[in-house]
Amino acid sequence: MSIDGPLGSGRALRLDPYTLPVRYAARDSRADGQVRSIELDRERVVLRRELHGIPMTIGVNITEFAGVTMRTLPPEGEEPAAVAIMLEHRDTGLIVPLFVAAEGDDVLAQWKSWGRVLGMPLLVAEADGALREPFSRIGRLAVGRPAPRRRRRSAMKGRRPSILMRRKAGRPCATPNVYRGEREIVAQS
Repeated sequence: MSIDGPLGSGRALRLDPYTLPVRYAARDSRADGQVRSIELDRERVVLRRELHGIPMTIGVNITEFAGVTMRTLPPEGEEPAAVAIMLEHRDTGLIVPLFVAAEGDDVLAQWKSWGRVLGMPLLVAEADGALREPFSRIGRLAVGRPAPRRRRRSAMKGRRPSILMRRKAGRPCATPNVYRGEREIVAQS
């Protein structure tokens, strides 16, 4: 399946993840006319294409996709190699392009934005086609190195009173005051 931007515009495809829902056209080598229509929402993807004269509409929930992948696309004809961000599905006919560009300037930011907006894991496609996660996770939570303690290495360190770090338990006086032989005043009701 060849994935390109809208017909006549080469491979470039730049969708904004924060303006969903969106409707756009993408190339599909198996469809009649080599094009399919894609409707993308935060919860659902609807693909429309004609195959041998028969119109098809396929609706897929976002939860059925494996994740948001970053791939390199080889040169195709006169088009240079490109970097693509795609919504990956185990069925190759349901893979949805989200961002395709010849320059890789915004790719990492777009990849993370699409993963965050759709609530999907970030995946990288290996040369053999296998998908892997580049960052370790527990569920939807990304796992990383723990942050350093705030008090010691923070830019705010100079603003915090250091006396709070040096508090000690109180010490009894060397010679406590003892009053003997005096009459004690006690409040009685």
